[in-house]
Amino acid sequence: MATTNQAELVKSLVDAGVHFGHRVSRWNPKMEPYIHGKRSMIHIIDVRETVKGLLRAKRLIQQTVAGGKDILFVGTKRQARHAVEEEARRCNMHFVSERWLGGTLTNFRTIRARLNRLEELEKLWDSGQIETYSKKMKSTLDRERTKIKTNLDGIRRMTQMPGVMFIIDTRREHIAVKEAKKLGVKTIALIDTDSDPDLIDLPIPGNDDAMRAIELIMKELADAAIEGKTTRPETKTEGNEPRRRSSRSQFRAEDAQPAAPRTDDAGGATSPEIPAPDSSAPVEPSPQQEPVASA
Repeated sequence: MATTNQAELVKSLVDAGVHFGHRVSRWNPKMEPYIHGKRSMIHIIDVRETVKGLLRAKRLIQQTVAGGKDILFVGTKRQARHAVEEEARRCNMHFVSERWLGGTLTNFRTIRARLNRLEELEKLWDSGQIETYSKKMKSTLDRERTKIKTNLDGIRRMTQMPGVMFIIDTRREHIAVKEAKKLGVKTIALIDTDSDPDLIDLPIPGNDDAMRAIELIMKELADAAIEGKTTRPETKTEGNEPRRRSSRSQFRAEDAQPAAPRTDDAGGATSPEIPAPDSSAPVEPSPQQEPVASA
């Protein structure tokens, strides 16, 4: 049954065009182990490596969520924005789909202050008190509310450091990668042939410009998060109090600690190790298919 599901996954990935990389002239030599070959001056990504990375990422996300930590999905490019928001909401996790603000993790006190401001503004509308303001002030406050909600709505429930961050296109989201590395947050990323896999803890080689490929990867990871929630312990009340007291200091840039101490902070469950690749189950090679050059 597992082999059948894996074969179906390979077929779905190939149909979605996950194996199409960038032009040969734009490649990063560090991606060579993940490249199957090239056709028409376009690199072809090895789908077997894509599946290995995806399966390892699913195991890591499932173990992280089961241990009580949350996942932060990051994808602000046009092709990924809708899929990131939809799947993150489906699995009830945090996301950034509009714009990564510098200091979202390392300066979370300021971000939290803006979220508190958003709650204050929403109370004005909910209580009807906004009608007591002038038309000009009402317009100014409405613009402020819309701006904060657009940028930060996906992380308004995030009160502690995420256990894992999933990133689409590390070149575009390089600030998010640096902040996660500084604070010791494990990173998973969908990486194309022009990216550096050494910056990521668990790379998933694949086309980060194809909407269908992004949607498929996001769906698989969201399913893993939902499955991890089913095994999450219900008795989390004892562990919530110390974590709540330390959540504010976790996000201070000056208090940032190396990865090992950070993951065990606040008496919570330690972050699981990144799963090793499973070589027992063979993966069917990708069908030969003529690539279509992306714009």
